[in-house]
Amino acid sequence: MPVMGTVKFQRFFRAAAGLQVDRNDLKRYTDFIDDKIYDLILIGKASAKANLRDVIEPWDLPITKGLQESIHRFEKLDEEIELQPLLDQLAARPSLDVALSERTEQRLPLIAGGLSVALARTFVTVQPDRKNPGSAEWNVTLDIFHQLL
Repeated sequence: MPVMGTVKFQRFFRAAAGLQVDRNDLKRYTDFIDDKIYDLILIGKASAKANLRDVIEPWDLPITKGLQESIHRFEKLDEEIELQPLLDQLAARPSLDVALSERTEQRLPLIAGGLSVALARTFVTVQPDRKNPGSAEWNVTLDIFHQLL
């Protein structure tokens, strides 16, 4: 990720949850976004196939109420930080044998943003006094997401 991207993501984590992140954290973060977007599309694929479609529509993706609220929080934060172009790159479509509708593709960066807000806020929930999450906090937080999404 370019240096400018690193700076913006550091600003994002500060704005979203008052956290200090470093370059190593951002590698974990991009892996997290890649994994969770893939997981959401995988479930969306099953939903589309169950409805006899080969194209994943936005309503096929398992977006919970909490994730939807995090997407709305992201939209407000993004106005200040302008992360959308970077999230467009992160939310690049994983290769599956199913197509995404144009609306679904357009929605992926917002979903990545919502996942980002949820991730940042979960760090604060897990360790409220910790401003610089270490490996232990990353492991616990990622385990929570892997069990729920």
